[in-house]
Amino acid sequence: MGKLAHYVNSLAKGLVKRGVKVYIVTFHDYLTGCHQEINDITICRVSNPVKTHIGVLTWVLTLNQEVERTAAEIYYISKRQVNLIDVQDWHFIPAAVTLKKAFNLPFIYSVESIEEHRSHGANSPFNLSIKSIEWLGTFESHKVVVKSKWMKNEVVRFYNVPEEKIVVIPPESQRWMEKILQIYREAAIKMMEERT
Repeated sequence: MGKLAHYVNSLAKGLVKRGVKVYIVTFHDYLTGCHQEINDITICRVSNPVKTHIGVLTWVLTLNQEVERTAAEIYYISKRQVNLIDVQDWHFIPAAVTLKKAFNLPFIYSVESIEEHRSHGANSPFNLSIKSIEWLGTFESHKVVVKSKWMKNEVVRFYNVPEEKIVVIPPESQRWMEKILQIYREAAIKMMEERT
């Protein structure tokens, strides 16, 4: 389990402790379906329906269809009691944007890393495509959550995001869970106001 997986696990457990119903939609090569974990977290695993890919972009885009389908299923099964989507990295941004527009749901883009750091200075069509997906996430999300002031500055520098849209919440800080919940509430309230 990597650093991002540990973060999502801690986030989900913290939300459940505070009475929030949590669904995690994630990728798995062969396990699919939803099941409830010990901590009352529902984990829904999706696999990519297309097994052979020429690159990560085609893998991400075809996987997003399954993510959208599964998230829509959760939305309807829960009787439309889904209030927010939190995307933890660029891979699921296309699905989040579709779900935002289809169901009028706010979404938070939690940035773990950006393409410029993973492939420094690379401007091939491949890298530019990933950067455009990351930009879409910063543009369409209600808030962008980063874990450090340095990452905030980098997101502003590379994606020209207004500083007030980015919130720095280090996971090791004492009140990080309360700050996350505050961002979630604000996004949900803003979306409700926009609907009326």
